[in-house]
Amino acid sequence: MKALNLYGKQDVRYEETEMPLTENEDDVIIKVKRAGICGSDISRFGKIGSYNPGLTWGHEFSGIVTETGDNVKSIKKGDRVTACPCFPCYKCEFCRQGKFSKCTDLKVLGGHKKGAFAEYIKIPEANVIKIPDDMDYETASFIEPLCVVVHGYNRINIKAGDKVAVIGCGTIGLLAVQWAKILGASEVYAFDTDCRKLEIAEKTGADYTFDVTEDGYFQKFMNITENRGVEITVESSGSVSGIADSLSMAVKGGTVLLLGIPYGDVPLPRENFEKIIRNELQVAGSWNSISAPFPGREWNTALNCMSKGKIDIKPLITHRITLNKAPEMFGKLYKREEFFVKVIIKTDDQE
Repeated sequence: MKALNLYGKQDVRYEETEMPLTENEDDVIIKVKRAGICGSDISRFGKIGSYNPGLTWGHEFSGIVTETGDNVKSIKKGDRVTACPCFPCYKCEFCRQGKFSKCTDLKVLGGHKKGAFAEYIKIPEANVIKIPDDMDYETASFIEPLCVVVHGYNRINIKAGDKVAVIGCGTIGLLAVQWAKILGASEVYAFDTDCRKLEIAEKTGADYTFDVTEDGYFQKFMNITENRGVEITVESSGSVSGIADSLSMAVKGGTVLLLGIPYGDVPLPRENFEKIIRNELQVAGSWNSISAPFPGREWNTALNCMSKGKIDIKPLITHRITLNKAPEMFGKLYKREEFFVKVIIKTDDQE
């Protein structure tokens, strides 16, 4: 089969790769239909490289089951599925408490195990999630990033009527805008450096949008909120300026949810950091998409909302490419040579 294998920084190859086989009784073989490029994939391509040179990567996907191990009961050939890309150790103190996102030896698809940028993938039965017959594969490929957002909001006490600021309008930020409205946010404020992303934020539920490259954007926000700020700020950019802003946008006693992953040091101005202390802010970090019982209620929640059409993913898809075009696309994405939000890979070049 064909797959994208990552050998090092900016060294991804479209090449012939060994087909996965059922070796364990709980193995499920899936023909990948759609795979999404995550922001972390772009950073891995450009900045981090592979934990295991030559490993197939990618972790957001959907497909159809082609084969199962002898002891697989809940999944059968022909089922349309997605999958949780996380593999807890089940042995550490956190796993024994059911706190799988805190596993001290967590493995991930595409990082430690062969990933979804391939024609076929092998996943344990426990990780496989069936999707409804009427859900298209593109929609299903968004279930994993939505679970990341749901997991984050589950970490905080958001209440109906709260005002929410979302900083960074990539896939996670745009899903966070929509999820805030589902949870009853009265107003959502979206911030980004790209007006095109802000236009998508407005289409998907943001009440106010702010271009942070413009002078006076922060004061404009404060004026709208009557110099109060908002109950919840969601930082999904991972940038130093975004993290600093998230602390200053929260109302006294408010909550800051950190979803964005920084790929460098985060030096904060003193006045921003002191907001945590002087305004008695609650700062919550969130990572991953899993809880107990594995893979967690995030997955049922996300699947339910997706199946009912409560999340609009179509405006987020800016590119659809075939697997063989992906190496070139990764170079463009990393260098920011063209606008993008979500790039969907069609893993069958003939589709």
